[in-house]
Amino acid sequence: MTTMGQIGLRERKKLKTRHALIDAGLDLFLAQGYEHTTIEQIAAAVEVSPRTFFRYFAGKDDLALYHMADLEIAVTEELESRPAGESPGTALINTFRAVTRNLTASGQADKERYMKTRRLLDATPALLSTAVGRAAGLESRLAGLVARRQGAEGPPDRRACLVVAFVTAAARVGFECPGAHKDLAAHEDLAALVARVDETLTLAERSFRPGWDTLDGI
Repeated sequence: MTTMGQIGLRERKKLKTRHALIDAGLDLFLAQGYEHTTIEQIAAAVEVSPRTFFRYFAGKDDLALYHMADLEIAVTEELESRPAGESPGTALINTFRAVTRNLTASGQADKERYMKTRRLLDATPALLSTAVGRAAGLESRLAGLVARRQGAEGPPDRRACLVVAFVTAAARVGFECPGAHKDLAAHEDLAALVARVDETLTLAERSFRPGWDTLDGI
């Protein structure tokens, strides 16, 4: 029992340090610019050494895009758990709906971190480019999952890739297109963002003809 308690305390301390580094990094990135913020400054703000920083993150990109790793796991796990009877497109749309809705169940600190990250991406084209690259990797993995759900063997073909591309594009539009005024994103809360993604997925769903995602029909 004592050993379990010690392990629990150690893990809580590590999580606290991780969150402190994320908070310090995001605040510094937004205040003085991503390119002008150093790892040394982030570590100093938390009163740890740069060596400690690298125990938690591979670099600035890893910290700034910390949420993507969590979302990638959530999306793949949700897709794997979708009912077998759902068509590929429906399973993907319901996957992104579930994952984005779960964001609103996060604690207030996590919600604020996520919205800071969204503002950072809007303000940092180079970082957004990195995020797009990671998203492409996720799409490739999702295409493989979609193909396997349909009983296909081997690498996914272009049909599975197209279904994934259509749905992820709809989700991306929901995340990245706030409306006519570009500065709306700075004042938007997470609930409004999630609602917009949900509405965009519904709009995409209504735009597709019946059977559009049938992998054996193209």
